Amino acid sequence: MHSYLRAIGFSNLKKESEVEELLQEVYKGFDAKAFSREENGVFLELWKSTGPDMGIVLCGDLDDQGFHRQYYFPYLKGNTVSTWEDPVIEKRAGGDSYAGVCDDGRVGVSLIFYLQNAAEYRKELFKNHLQGRIATSFSGLSLEGMILLPVQKDQKKEASRKQTVKKRSQLMNAAKNGDQEAIESLTIEDMDLYSMVSRRIYKEDVFTIIDTLFMPYGIECDQYQIVGNINSYTKATNSMTGEKVYQMNLECNDLTFDICINEADLLGEPEVGRRFKGNIWLQGKININ
Repeated sequence: MHSYLRAIGFSNLKKESEVEELLQEVYKGFDAKAFSREENGVFLELWKSTGPDMGIVLCGDLDDQGFHRQYYFPYLKGNTVSTWEDPVIEKRAGGDSYAGVCDDGRVGVSLIFYLQNAAEYRKELFKNHLQGRIATSFSGLSLEGMILLPVQKDQKKEASRKQTVKKRSQLMNAAKNGDQEAIESLTIEDMDLYSMVSRRIYKEDVFTIIDTLFMPYGIECDQYQIVGNINSYTKATNSMTGEKVYQMNLECNDLTFDICINEADLLGEPEVGRRFKGNIWLQGKININ
């Protein structure tokens, strides 16, 4: 049973037999499909929507004997371009699912995500059409989270911070290319930041010092702990179960993406300007066209 089914409104599934019944409904009543015709056959994705921008995908092979399911996963579609950094896509060890990784200087870590549109990627790869810059739309599913109050901001300091972030991103790119001065500048900045946090942590709460964060969580490579500012949110209903979920658009380390969490798993009331803190499973859709 996929643990993140709960995030899109399937919290009452307890047995594998119940999941099988659900997947049969998806197979019989899918809303869209995508496929990749290759030398060894056809790879097929069946998409079933269970609410706005969310649902379940069945993936498998199609041959003369019919459809053979390999795996499935719940999804949330991202509605904004999160990054223009070119991703590297690799096939995962088990099955035909794919993982992507891209280096975005705004975050400070390599972002590893679960690829949503594997069939489209495989088709373009087979045709050798993957050329030019590729935009990626990120989204996340969360099993627990809470709402935090915002940090009071000074407009002049916020403008200065944006300039600092832009400069740091340039230094990160230069450091990747072996620029020794950039590496030294980043090292000094990190030491100054550590010193500042060490002084303030004695008198302030950590979440008044840190506005947003994006860091790896646990042992799975595509799971992260985040704190992000809420740009917008909606309360959606799962059409198959009637459960309520929150879909939020977040800004986190100047990265914009969408997340989904079951109403029962969220502590607090989301509002624009407040912050979301929680753990997410990061998904990504590469916008090939």
